[in-house]
Amino acid sequence: MKKESLEAVREAYRTEYENILEMIDYIDEEAFGKAVELLKNAPRIGTTGCGHSGIACQHFSHLLCCIERPSRFISPAEAVHGATGFLCEGDVMVFASRGGKTKELIPIMDICRKKNVRMITITENLESPLATGADVVIKQHVNRETDRYNSQGTTSTTALCVIFHALQTALIEETGYKNEQFAVIHPGGAVGERLNKK
Repeated sequence: MKKESLEAVREAYRTEYENILEMIDYIDEEAFGKAVELLKNAPRIGTTGCGHSGIACQHFSHLLCCIERPSRFISPAEAVHGATGFLCEGDVMVFASRGGKTKELIPIMDICRKKNVRMITITENLESPLATGADVVIKQHVNRETDRYNSQGTTSTTALCVIFHALQTALIEETGYKNEQFAVIHPGGAVGERLNKK
C-alpha cells in the first residue's frame, strides 16, 4: 500500500472519531426523549431511507427486533406499492435522510399522515421537508466524509448508526428489557451460547 493510502486510512479513523465526539454537543434531550417515548409505545415500527441511510435503517430495525420492538425496513420503492400496509394508526415510521429532501420518501410521509402514523426524522437539515413534516426530528451531525472528495456515505453512515445505537440503548433502559429475554430469541452463535450458558 502506498504511503499516501496508509495516511488516508489513519485520517479516516480520525475523521469518524472526531465526528462522534462532536455529536455529543448536538444531542437534543427533548427530541431524544420524545423519540424514545414514541418508539417505546409503538405497536410496530417502520424504518425507511435510500442508499446508505436505507442500509442503516435495516440495521436499526434489526436492533429493535433484538429488544422485542417489532420492526421492519420498508423500502421506498415498495412503500408506495402497498408495503405501508404494515403500518397502522399508532405505529411509528422512522425516516433517515441526511439532506432531508429525498424525493422517494416524501410520498411515504403523506401516507403516514393519512394513516395517523407518527413520524421521526433523522437529518442534518432541520428546515427540510422531511424534518418539518415529522413529529420529532433528531439532528444528524457530519463533519465530513472520509474520502478525499467528501462525497462517499462514510462518516454520515457512522453518525446515523450512532444515533440508532443510542436510541436502542435508551429503549433498553426505558422498557427494562432484560438479557434473559434476549437469550430466548438469540440462541444462535457465540452470543447465544454465552447468553444461554448454564
